[in-house]
This record gives sequence, structure tokens and C-alpha cells, in this order.
Amino acid sequence: MRILIVEDDANLNRQLADALKEAGYVVDQAFDGEEGHYLGDAEPYDAVILDIGLPEMDGITVLEKWRGDGKTMPVLILTARDRWSDKVAGIDAGADDYVAKPFHVEEVLARIRALIRRAAGHASSEIVCGPVRLDTKGSKATVRGVPLKLTSHEFRLLSYLMHHMGQVVSRTELVEHMYDQDFDRDSNTIEVFVGRLRKKIGNDLIETVRGLGYRMQAPGNGN
Repeated sequence: MRILIVEDDANLNRQLADALKEAGYVVDQAFDGEEGHYLGDAEPYDAVILDIGLPEMDGITVLEKWRGDGKTMPVLILTARDRWSDKVAGIDAGADDYVAKPFHVEEVLARIRALIRRAAGHASSEIVCGPVRLDTKGSKATVRGVPLKLTSHEFRLLSYLMHHMGQVVSRTELVEHMYDQDFDRDSNTIEVFVGRLRKKIGNDLIETVRGLGYRMQAPGNGN
């Protein structure tokens, strides 16, 4: 899952980025509203953490522009604790949730997990596909109850496919959500990671849809 952080406080931005990366997310960072708007407009994100008080372009304007352009990614806004009007303005502009400063990073992580799950249609923090269970809270996966030993790229791939179970996901989409903007992306590597993942969870859970991409679903759930 790929997250964008738009926060001008460098220390807070870094703190959030480090925590998200530790939890297995791919993270891009912006430090002002114009840069944040550009990245959110040009790149696909599974969720965005957006500060309201930004230089160059304030967070409300950034959010309004995204929504006006049809961008639907979940957005968590960061507001000052005593500015209830910012919370109202953010929700009205299209924010999906908010956290007031100061906050515990764990709360932000929990809210981001919930936003991503809801956007994909999952209510529980645990997503199940046949014998595979993905614990989004603990960033862990098991197959038939046995913990899976996955590299960071394998975990990101499994997480994205399980969040989008039953849907055909293209190689390009996987590349865009598994790597940050500065990574030298190569869609051919996705085939390698899919092959490795199949060896660990079973060949029958990830289907290759010729010419389109991959689809993950439990055996017997096909159309």
C-alpha cells in the first residue's frame, strides 16, 4: 500500500514516514501544499495524510482541488486541537477522517488502516482468502495458521492483492502501489514476486489473467 504524507513540519513528517515504512507501507513525502497537490494529482495513492496548515497552498484547497478533479483516495487530515472549524471545513471539502494535533502516531496508523480497509470494502482488520489470513494491524500473514516469511515486496504484493480480492489488478497498478516515486520501476519484476508468493501460499490462489494482470481469490470463488 502506498501512502502520501503532506506535512510541512519536517520532524513530524519524518516520524510519520518512519512509522508507516516500519508497518510495511510505501511512503512519499511532500512538505508544502503545491508539492502535495502535484503528487496527489499525478500519482496513485491508497491513502493520504494531509495537514491543514501548509505553506504555498493550504490543505483545504489541496483537498478541494483533488476532489474537484475526481481523485477519490481516502484522505486523513491533521488539524490543530482547538480549531474545530478546520475539522468541519476538512470534512466538507472531502476528507474521510481527521486527527487533532498533538496525537499518538499509533492512532494515525490505526485510522489509515481503517480508511484503506473501508475503501476496499473490508470491515475487519483481518482479511481472509482461503487458507491465507492477513493481519493488517500487525502487518503479518499466515497460511493455515503458520506465519509466512515474506520480504517487504512480497508482503506489499500480498496485501494489495488481498485488499482487492476478486478484482483483476494490472502489473502497472501493482508497480504504482508497491514502489515510491523515486524507485526505478520495472513491471517485469512483479512476475518474479508473484512466482515467489505462489510458492509460499499455494499456486491456486493467484490467477494470471492473460493480457490483464492478476486476480487473487479462494478456490471455488471464480465467476
